Amino acid sequence: MSDSPGKLKLGALVALVVGSMIGGGIFSLPQNMAASAGVGAVLIGWAITAVGMLTLAFVFQTLANRKPDLDGGVYAYAKAGFGDYMGFSSAWGYWISAWLGNVGYFVLLFSTLGYFFPVFGEGNTPAAVIGASVLLWAVHFLVLRGIKEAAFINLVTTVAKVVPLALFALICLFAFKLDVFTADIWAVGTPELGSVMNQVRNMMLVTVWVFIGIEGASIFSSRAEKRSDVGKATVIGFITVLLFLVLVNVLSLGVMTQPELAKLQNPSMAAVLEHVVGHWGAVLISVGLIISLLGALLSWVLLCAEIMFAAAKDHTMPEFLRRENANHVPANALWLTNAMVQIFLVITLFSNSTYLSLIYLATSMILVPYLWSAAYAFLLAWRNETYEQALAERKKDLIIGGIALLYAIWLLYAGGVKYLLLSALLYAPGAILFAQAKREVGQPIFTSVEKLIFAAVVAGALLAAYGLYDGFLTL
Repeated sequence: MSDSPGKLKLGALVALVVGSMIGGGIFSLPQNMAASAGVGAVLIGWAITAVGMLTLAFVFQTLANRKPDLDGGVYAYAKAGFGDYMGFSSAWGYWISAWLGNVGYFVLLFSTLGYFFPVFGEGNTPAAVIGASVLLWAVHFLVLRGIKEAAFINLVTTVAKVVPLALFALICLFAFKLDVFTADIWAVGTPELGSVMNQVRNMMLVTVWVFIGIEGASIFSSRAEKRSDVGKATVIGFITVLLFLVLVNVLSLGVMTQPELAKLQNPSMAAVLEHVVGHWGAVLISVGLIISLLGALLSWVLLCAEIMFAAAKDHTMPEFLRRENANHVPANALWLTNAMVQIFLVITLFSNSTYLSLIYLATSMILVPYLWSAAYAFLLAWRNETYEQALAERKKDLIIGGIALLYAIWLLYAGGVKYLLLSALLYAPGAILFAQAKREVGQPIFTSVEKLIFAAVVAGALLAAYGLYDGFLTL
């Protein structure tokens, strides 16, 4: 893509990171967190998340600088470090996570509009699905007009969504009451939350969800004007978003008690601000959320198409996904992505798919790509690859890569067996596309090690399918 006109500058890359991270999650954060944990556990969880996600941000920065020839972020790192099938699985898992997240965004967007227009209900009524479908294809045709144009609109919506968040933080700072914040730090009054360790574990999937998108700049590395901007955009975006997330979560706990927050309807930020300033506060946050979701949808549609395109470019995905239109947009990848979103939007009519259950599944799908990226960064430092003249940097990156790897493993544990099995159910069918890509270049499908890994995925998928049939697993 080096001959493509219109490269992305640092500001556009930062907006892609911030835009994809600040979607709907932050607007539901007060309730989502309070439903999982008390004040003490929330503070511990944020400390673990801040360190873990910061090391992941550094991993993406390091890999962008040390391996500038690898395009496509999480996909390329998994492939370079652990072979074709792991690379494919990373791209496939990331892609599914991204469009599943978009389905969740549509549900939340129309649930928010339901605040003003009751016909949209909780975001999964027939009117909501029709509205979401119209919007989905409007975004689709906008992206087909060009990546740079879509990235500019994303930059505008990113600035627009940050304004209500900053206002919320400022107002809640003045309304903050220390006695409310410290009333029941360890949630002794709500024993159903379990032990502090349990509370920390339960809030982890929520914290990961609100940080997904941290890798946004690295996915677009081939379209960046300067390679060094990819790493900078990742770290700047991460620190900006972390600041907003912690402020929104912690300040809310000083405005309303944990049990009060846990009972709120989402987007719970609207109810918190309404509690402080009255009805206009709820309207402000709802409008902010609508702008935010529209921007996030755009970011994620771009990321979905780009990851499939990057994998198809070097024959890990089938060739039809490599085709671009006259505006250098991977059109086939875009059509496939949005067709899947459309199918799942219709499914939300017939199932009780709430925003949160979609989000948990989307989050569990992205944990594997994060794990391989962290493992690859650790492996580079361990092998002394690209560090021949930089011993001090190697030690630092070995520690950062090690912490990021431990954090990624901890996230898989925090997600639990249920989501691991459901992930296997979504990973297994991807082998059909992988086999097609291998056939196109006349290569054997799996190496002997990959056969064992695929067998384990299929076993997990069969167990998940039986679990859904028997009822001991639910979506």
